[in-house]
Amino acid sequence: MDNCVMPTYSRHDISFVDGRGAVLIDDQGREFLDFLSGIAVNALGHAHPRLTSELQDQLTKCVHVSNLFRHPYTEDVASGLCRHTDMASVFFTNSGSEAVECAMKLARKAMHLRGEPTRTSFVALEGAFHGRTLGALSLTHNERHRAPFQPLQPVTWVPVGDLAALEQQLQGRDHAALVIEPIQGEGGIRELPEVYLAAARKLCTETSTLLVHDEIQSGCGRTGKFLAAQHAGVTPDILTLAKPIAAGLPMGACLANAELAQVFAKGEHGSTFAGGPLACRAAMVFLDELEQGLLEQVQRRGNQLRAGLEQLQSELPIVRGVRGRGLMLGIQLAHSAPEVQQSLAAAGLLTNCTAGDVIRLLPPFVITSEQVELGVQRIRSVLADFPQPDAGDPK
Repeated sequence: MDNCVMPTYSRHDISFVDGRGAVLIDDQGREFLDFLSGIAVNALGHAHPRLTSELQDQLTKCVHVSNLFRHPYTEDVASGLCRHTDMASVFFTNSGSEAVECAMKLARKAMHLRGEPTRTSFVALEGAFHGRTLGALSLTHNERHRAPFQPLQPVTWVPVGDLAALEQQLQGRDHAALVIEPIQGEGGIRELPEVYLAAARKLCTETSTLLVHDEIQSGCGRTGKFLAAQHAGVTPDILTLAKPIAAGLPMGACLANAELAQVFAKGEHGSTFAGGPLACRAAMVFLDELEQGLLEQVQRRGNQLRAGLEQLQSELPIVRGVRGRGLMLGIQLAHSAPEVQQSLAAAGLLTNCTAGDVIRLLPPFVITSEQVELGVQRIRSVLADFPQPDAGDPK
């Protein structure tokens, strides 16, 4: 198995061959409730009827034309993303990491045009994860990911929530941009306080530092608003999106505000495949479904799931906390999170473990109330079988 595939993934032995909605089916016919969505990708679930129909139709027309030519869907998707985000222009990519690379180039070019070409470095937060290409990896805090590939792009790290440290770095006016995840996904579903997001925006404005929000995991409706930062009323200068935009097909996007919309000249950035007709057709379906009530569905099911998890916290000492918003939630455990994740899979519930002690839950937006209830029941049953900390241990 995987004899000719580079050994970069720790794959589960389960092999999936079919799915419908929030359910996946393996090659043995077993059904699994999907609380992972391909790591926040399959927002419309599996075999969504409208998505399937429109992609089948597109496959009978054209799949790829290159960016040397136009096709009917580019501007529709771009304008929809701009409308939802208060941005002015979009560069389509094939992935989140590519979107981050675009954001970094955009920030560097903007500083060059401003007459400040020495502002080439970046500020990022401890615990951040922005991707594994060389530029995005530079912004990713975990040294285990970074060490074999040094030297990387210069980055200064500041602790999450430490406004004094952030102000100290930005006041020097040495950096091109501050890059932030409003909710750190790989960092353990760690939500940045709204007051911190607002203060970071103010500091960037005062120091002429560009503010980049990486909403690759938290964006596109996953928290109940199109962007997680919209809960705080904060708008960045540059925004990166990916994950669910094309409902499972590869697509990312780097968005810029009006000031930066024309920074790139022709030929300064590009992609062979990005923004093609098939992926854009899928994105049109996703955006339309979001506007037809799916965002409200995320809010309802997210509230239901959080309430169920908070009830577990009150019942089981192994649960130390519940994190996140909407359908981007995490269960912080006192111990054994990797083992819990494996036991949940054996019980028919797909999740994953992040930051060592957090079970990450990212259900599809189409999940039903009954499926949320069933998922909570399975989590309760699995967690109850693990040793519980003594009642006197601090939570």
